[in-house]
Amino acid sequence: MAPSAAEEALPSTGELKEKAEQKLNRAYDSAKHASYKYAAYLPVHDETTMFPPTEPVDVADRGLLADKAKPHLLGLDDPAVQITKLTPRVGTEIRGLQLSRLTDEQKNELALLIAERGVVVFRGQDFKDIGVERQKEFGRYFGPLHVHPVGAHVDGAIEFHNIYLGSDNLYRLQQQLSRLTTTDYHSDVSYEHQPPGVTMLTLLSVPSTGGDTAWTSQVAAYDRLSDPIKALLEGLRAEHSGFPQAENYRRDGKFVRREPVRSYHPVVRVHPVTGQKALYVNPGFTKRIVGLKTEESDAILQLLFKHISHSTDVQVRVKWDDETVSLWDNRVTAHTAISDYDVHNPEEGLRHGFRITTIGERPVGVNGLETTW
Repeated sequence: MAPSAAEEALPSTGELKEKAEQKLNRAYDSAKHASYKYAAYLPVHDETTMFPPTEPVDVADRGLLADKAKPHLLGLDDPAVQITKLTPRVGTEIRGLQLSRLTDEQKNELALLIAERGVVVFRGQDFKDIGVERQKEFGRYFGPLHVHPVGAHVDGAIEFHNIYLGSDNLYRLQQQLSRLTTTDYHSDVSYEHQPPGVTMLTLLSVPSTGGDTAWTSQVAAYDRLSDPIKALLEGLRAEHSGFPQAENYRRDGKFVRREPVRSYHPVVRVHPVTGQKALYVNPGFTKRIVGLKTEESDAILQLLFKHISHSTDVQVRVKWDDETVSLWDNRVTAHTAISDYDVHNPEEGLRHGFRITTIGERPVGVNGLETTW
């Protein structure tokens, strides 16, 4: 007699043992969220599971499969679908299409659009309600899922990096209190040997005002540079390091699930689909330019960091609601959260969501200059 569906769903003895040995530390006050619809997505820390060093993985960008005209995404004869360029150089907004129902052809064209526009913002989405497994499946279409070496995640989905700032967990905010601004432009975990390609962020709870995200086009930022500076940068690599992040977490008593790494990426990388050149340095993780003296490296990086952070004419600022999903290409953008709301005020208070990040290819720069480590 065939086993019932209930019997098939029962966990094995090994799975039960693994679950029992797993230590999960809640990073929130459960009393504050007794009626929260998305309590299953609240932040936890698995303080048991260690991950080995990352191994090289083959990645094929889905944008390479796309029709460059994007007829299945941008050419639909449907008045309900609205597509708007948010700024001339970066950012596109789409209404009337559900991410959860896209065909493979549409996903391929979306990958190309994200590469070309840097960030694509989908409004009116049901993505947060389709369940963890379908959310993972959607993310995996664009590449292997990255597991963040530190930080909170969703219970049962360690691949989902938890974005949480509320009155019961101020850790993200406390890290910024020694600075004049909470803005911190970065490209996600750029220290990885194969840093992220596409990232998507879904917010489940948003403040009534504030909590926006801003993106800078690193392609447009590169284009603005003078030819002599471009020529200099195209032959250089920069060190991106995960050591300070891991050391800060350990100092604060947090769990580090994978030992930190550093990589030496081309300062100017070439996108594998569009062929566009983009700056690939960021204030969050780039520490020095290889081969330059300290004063030279510091001066050039500070010039580039200021350019990335201050050039509002190559940036887009996106306001969230709880039905918005944003997808961006970490290879051609830098971004920052804007924590300008009062987390202690219940009328403003909680910004919570989860980030799904795909592993990208090993960066390649101009004339084949490759990442080393």
